[in-house]
Amino acid sequence: MIPRVHERTHTPHDALAEALGRPVSPDEGLTEYTVVAHWPGLDYYTLDDEQRIWTSPQWAEHLEDPLLEHPFAASPDDDRHAIFHLDIRLHPDDRELTGPEWAEAAHRLARASGIEVPGDEQGCRWIAVQAQPGRLDVIANLIRIDSSWHTQPADALRRLSDEARRIEQDLRLIPARSAPGPQPALTATTLAAVLSQLADEQAGPLAAVRGLVEHTAHQITGRRGTSEARTARHLERIAGRLYSIQRDLNATAAHLLPADQPGVATAPPAAQRSAHRSP
Repeated sequence: MIPRVHERTHTPHDALAEALGRPVSPDEGLTEYTVVAHWPGLDYYTLDDEQRIWTSPQWAEHLEDPLLEHPFAASPDDDRHAIFHLDIRLHPDDRELTGPEWAEAAHRLARASGIEVPGDEQGCRWIAVQAQPGRLDVIANLIRIDSSWHTQPADALRRLSDEARRIEQDLRLIPARSAPGPQPALTATTLAAVLSQLADEQAGPLAAVRGLVEHTAHQITGRRGTSEARTARHLERIAGRLYSIQRDLNATAAHLLPADQPGVATAPPAAQRSAHRSP
């Protein structure tokens, strides 16, 4: 189960269309089997005898209403991109979840993201859409019922990832690919070999860079002008610093090896070449 947070937008229509996997259509009613969960306040927002099968544009308008009702509500960055969209996808080999299981996952993810706070009746409007196999979308408006802007916690993505792992365990789902484990520690001999390769005078990358710098200095030296001469001297000093780095790397490689271990040859670079040479 991998959570993905989309960039915030100013309208829910595109998010809802992506969740459905098809365009928003006034001819299509979304039942409780598609909208598997929603903000608790919706139970008070609709009348008991009101038809609960809404079309997808009606659901989009419902999510968009706070933007119209509170035209001056804005984020801390002074934008009006209030539509939050999160989707999660199951492992391809996971079993099919039941409606209550999808609803449980939706409410837990809504709480983890901060858009649902238990007992808060003035919170954010949100719905959870389960319209595509193995996928759940949570769409919310970050403008609260009380007209304030809901600022999500800075570590919201980490909280979502942690909650997704717990949902996997509780519902016995296949866990997402875990991060690579700690790599085995490199031995002193291996580290010495790496440093020696960096500092190698014949084929090392620092030697190649130094050669290019020296060559450039040589080309500039042949030109007349105070500026060119100053640039050439500056390049020569850079070449000198690179040579010093090569020596330091070789010395460090030698110190990494135990005294009784021959290990890697760490001969120092040859005497510094003239700054006036061709590579």
